[in-house]
Amino acid sequence: MILGTMAGLALALLAFVGGHFLLAGTPLRKLFADMVGGETRFRLVFSLFSAVTLIWVVMAYGQAPYRVLWNDTALLRLVPVLVLPFACILLVAGLSTPNSTAVGGERAADLPDPVPGIMRITRHPFLWGVALWALAHIPANGDMASVLLFGGMAVLALGGMPSIDAKAQRRMGAAWGPIAMGSSVLPFGAIASGRAKFDFAGIGWGRVAGGLVLYVALLLAHPFIAGKPVFL
Repeated sequence: MILGTMAGLALALLAFVGGHFLLAGTPLRKLFADMVGGETRFRLVFSLFSAVTLIWVVMAYGQAPYRVLWNDTALLRLVPVLVLPFACILLVAGLSTPNSTAVGGERAADLPDPVPGIMRITRHPFLWGVALWALAHIPANGDMASVLLFGGMAVLALGGMPSIDAKAQRRMGAAWGPIAMGSSVLPFGAIASGRAKFDFAGIGWGRVAGGLVLYVALLLAHPFIAGKPVFL
């Protein structure tokens, strides 16, 4: 591991982000799955790879040199404060709603409503939550290391959506049609086009409340996670 340099951070991000694209979204997945003895073992190995490279990214970011690109202001620091409530709701709703695009999510296609709640807003709520979190932190952190970190995470989240859709379509065949028709990658795309109706009952106040609790928890934990409070 190369630590303490910007090149080290870039290399760590390349391993984490690039590894996801190469090993999860290309024919190399099947090749490696065959090498390790099947899909189940591949998922275990890939999870370990993801954990190790993510730890590498965190360590590299923590030790990267601080190079200012622009000066943050109170207005720029307000961006994540305003965006993160929506990101947290998407994260909580995405993790707690049956999702046909998730690993092992084929069973969701057999439900009476294969696109419930948050899925009608976007079929990638968790990834959109990560993308909003990452993109909102770029203007509030005007240094090169932060731009690399949060930019890399945004690329991974946004770039992973079409790859996940392609894999889900191959796995599910004809069952993918109603899911694609009743949902969209772009938030509110299916609703705006008339292919789906907003389903707040399917989202529920519990998921909204859970997202806001997560948001408050992140605000309180920010000094310990990032080394500085949100409000300076």
